[in-house]
Amino acid sequence: MSLVKDLSPRALAAPESGIVEIINYARGRDGLLPLWAGEGDLPSPEFINRAASDALLGGETFYTWQRGIPELREALSRYYARHFGVELPSEHFYVTGSGMQSIALCVQALTEPGDEMIYLSPAWPNIISAIEIAGGRAVGLPLTFADGRWSLDMNALEGTVTPKTRALFINTPSNPTGWTATREDLAAILALARRHDLWILADEIYALYYYGAGPRAASFLDVMEPGDRVLFANSFSKNWSMTGWRVGWIVAPPETGQVLENLIQYSTSGVAQFMQRGAVAALDHGDGFVRENFERAAQSRDLLCDALIATNRVETLKPEGALYAFLKIDGITDSRQAAMDIVDRTGVALAPGSAFGKGGESFLRACFLRDPRQIEEAADRLCRYVLSL
Repeated sequence: MSLVKDLSPRALAAPESGIVEIINYARGRDGLLPLWAGEGDLPSPEFINRAASDALLGGETFYTWQRGIPELREALSRYYARHFGVELPSEHFYVTGSGMQSIALCVQALTEPGDEMIYLSPAWPNIISAIEIAGGRAVGLPLTFADGRWSLDMNALEGTVTPKTRALFINTPSNPTGWTATREDLAAILALARRHDLWILADEIYALYYYGAGPRAASFLDVMEPGDRVLFANSFSKNWSMTGWRVGWIVAPPETGQVLENLIQYSTSGVAQFMQRGAVAALDHGDGFVRENFERAAQSRDLLCDALIATNRVETLKPEGALYAFLKIDGITDSRQAAMDIVDRTGVALAPGSAFGKGGESFLRACFLRDPRQIEEAADRLCRYVLSL
């Protein structure tokens, strides 16, 4: 008798990650250049590790505040004042066990079974499963792809709204496409949400990885007013090389606080206090390290994209934001098989575009947040592969 068939249908329907499939296929190979996942090659910096280590050795190992320690929530308030020019008291911040948990808890807070949440596709696949595991329906609106560039059709977005639509999930700068909304785009999306009485779940994790004019990408914080129904999901993973820490946060109206605290209580009951001490150090002393990560990403972005575009066999442009080149190679339609073939023939591991849903099937994603010398080597291997097809 199969035990699996008696598990929850929602759990059974959760798909295997197409990204993790490639990681498992390629992991441990000699000479591998892993551009598969959204993380860099720098470890967490010493000043962050030291703050966490000191707290751990100092006995900060007890139950703690469900919403996050006051020092971390206050540090988040300072971070937003510094980088976003907004005054948000600590009551707006809720510490979570990763950006993924931030998204999952926000989905739980916003939807009930049968509700629809619209997302822009291709998209990081975890949002789709987070919605569907919660009993909702994930509705993907494909971005428009032309001449190597991605764009959003606002009329198409409005046409996707139905009486069952509860919220919009907006990730900008986007994983995997690099699409980055302008301030005008965000104002139009917010106006649409107001007209239809929708929430917005904003994933702005890559806001500081912006290659245009200005220190960061446009944010809903630039256009929203008091009373607008926007939740923000974020993470310490990308800016401060803390992917393995699994610490994130939510920005939300204070009146939602008890609901969010309850959801944290009944999932993880909070983040370890000593890890939160490391997060405080990251926010208060990590701006220089974030800049270092950005400069590595910018240099590696140029190296990778310039080399691939020069083959005249790859359709893409340098992304406006985030950490990924989303590549369309002439002749490739099955990105899953192509990703495995590229691992076998070049030792470069890319994520298949099929893992990112509608519109991504013929693309491959490369994360370029690595030592530029490694990216130069990866670009050389990939170019030789492309030209051999």
